[in-house]
Amino acid sequence: MSNEQTTTDESPVAELTATDTDTDTETLTAETTSTAPTVGLASRLRAMDRRRLGLRGAAAVLLGASLAASVFLFFENQNTKDLLAAQQQAREAACHYGPVLADYDSKKLDAYFAAVLDGSTGDWKKQFEATSGELREVLTQGEVTSKVTDTQCAIRTGDEESAEAIVVIGQTISSLGTEHKPKPGQLSMVLRLHNDNGRWLVEKVNSPLTTAPAQ
Repeated sequence: MSNEQTTTDESPVAELTATDTDTDTETLTAETTSTAPTVGLASRLRAMDRRRLGLRGAAAVLLGASLAASVFLFFENQNTKDLLAAQQQAREAACHYGPVLADYDSKKLDAYFAAVLDGSTGDWKKQFEATSGELREVLTQGEVTSKVTDTQCAIRTGDEESAEAIVVIGQTISSLGTEHKPKPGQLSMVLRLHNDNGRWLVEKVNSPLTTAPAQ
């Protein structure tokens, strides 16, 4: 009798222990299995975020470089336009001033001197003012008249502040020496111009070369 009771009492405990162990193992396995995909997804998301940040950073660098290049090209293009505009203005001023120097009448010298001085500045203005009295006397005594027939001019060098122009003028000159008959001649000069608040003035006339009228 005592041996049968002992065997009967131990069986439920053994079964319970085995059952509990199996249940815990299955639960742990299930939890581990369900957690693994979540961890992998999070890793992939973090990697994708890093790639996105990298791409955004590269895009920002490229955009910044593109904007910098655009700004540089804009100012470079603007500077080129300003330089070309300044050279054109200087050329026009030289083309206008050359004939002013070469077109005069001994009977109307006041207007001639005023026009020459109006377009001059610096050393050239001082020089012309200093010699105008002597020049007036020579032209008046010789009854000299000069008329411009042709003007050619070009800018040799120049920027937005100063320029150098070559001017070649065809002219006819009459005087007592030619018996008041117009004779063809040519006047060549190099003008140095200065931009004075938007107006180009002649500050130097380099050794005008005159071809004498044909006899």
